[in-house]
Amino acid sequence: MKRIFLYIIILAGWSQHGLCQEPMRLQDCLEVGLENNYSLQIVRNLEESAHNDVTWGNAGFLPTLDASASYQGALDNTDYTYRESGETLSQNGVYDQTMNVGLSLNWTLFDGFRILSNYKRLKELEQQGETNTRIAIEDYIANLTAAYYNLVQQKIRLKNLGYAVSLSKERLRIVEERYNIGNFSRLDLLQARVDFNADSATYMKQQEVLYSARIELNELMSNQNIDQYIVVSDSIINVNMLLHFEELWNATLMSNASLLKAEQNSTLAELDFKMISSRDYPYVRFSTGYGYTFNKYDVGTYERRGNLGLNAGLTVGFRIFDGNRKRERQNAQIVIDNARLQRQELELSLRADISNLWQAYRNNIELVYLERENLTAARENHEIAVERYMLGDLSGIEMREAQKSLLDAEERILTAEYDTKLCEISLLQISGMVTRYLQ
Repeated sequence: MKRIFLYIIILAGWSQHGLCQEPMRLQDCLEVGLENNYSLQIVRNLEESAHNDVTWGNAGFLPTLDASASYQGALDNTDYTYRESGETLSQNGVYDQTMNVGLSLNWTLFDGFRILSNYKRLKELEQQGETNTRIAIEDYIANLTAAYYNLVQQKIRLKNLGYAVSLSKERLRIVEERYNIGNFSRLDLLQARVDFNADSATYMKQQEVLYSARIELNELMSNQNIDQYIVVSDSIINVNMLLHFEELWNATLMSNASLLKAEQNSTLAELDFKMISSRDYPYVRFSTGYGYTFNKYDVGTYERRGNLGLNAGLTVGFRIFDGNRKRERQNAQIVIDNARLQRQELELSLRADISNLWQAYRNNIELVYLERENLTAARENHEIAVERYMLGDLSGIEMREAQKSLLDAEERILTAEYDTKLCEISLLQISGMVTRYLQ
């Protein structure tokens, strides 16, 4: 028994070794995590990539300028027949050469508003990249906040179990003393020792759970030292009991990032439809070039010829038929309808989620109030049981039952507070207000 208790003391001392560190608030953990988390860094890079894509050149508005050089040679056997005399002249191995060097510019001036629609689409994708980043950040804040309060919960549970161990140890001490003078039977002694060992084992197991909770928080914060000891400043689970359903739902309709993304998907679908419809309009293309051409002839009037000059042209055209326009327009309209339906479906789903969470939130608040009353009664009951046990008016089993009732009451109120906190986090996340935890 002494060895077990000594081991518990060592574990408790080990769990307190980080108390010299500066305690971290939830805001501190969030700031570190938002800066270091790898998933957030990836989504920010994707946002930056979408931002870089928003250019007129990527939309297809700017011209293309090419510099080119070419050489061409032709080796022929040539027969000439003169019309007047009918005389035939044959030449073998005639080698003609052509060389070109120049610049060419091609520019689509108008393409049925396709270029403008494409540019708007790139802008919308940029905004959707920002929305994706916001969704990732809100998810991260919710997950880290839940992990932070889970660590607080496990810390409180460890404290409660440590108190249970101390109560069992004191009971065992009393039983040992009275057993030695003959007031208690060996059965009482053995039962007290079994209860103490059971509480000690539970306490040791809770150390492992607390360690895992700390590892999870370190992982979310992307700490390189995953075993880093974190001292949380909170010793209780603070629950916001002043949330209002209508305020949450109105905020959801206005600020929910998933709804915003659904609206952006609808806009993208409409822009895709406009890009397909752009083929109903004519196109205007401009081209120009400047270059030098050199020809060398083995036969003929001229031995060589060089041209240096500028050329330009304007093309106006209209695609009458391409075989796919009607089908693509119909499918694009279906995508628009589906985007609208998905947005409505998402709103209904959010309404269901927030209603379920609100009901759980209110029930858990009632449980917290109820369990606080139960805890007060359990503490008073335990104090009375201790007094009666010291006087010999209460059996060891009844004393153990009073102790268990106290521990169960502490466990129930801790669970109710944490469950309420999870509901609070989820409600604020759906309504787009989860960033309040950064304040």
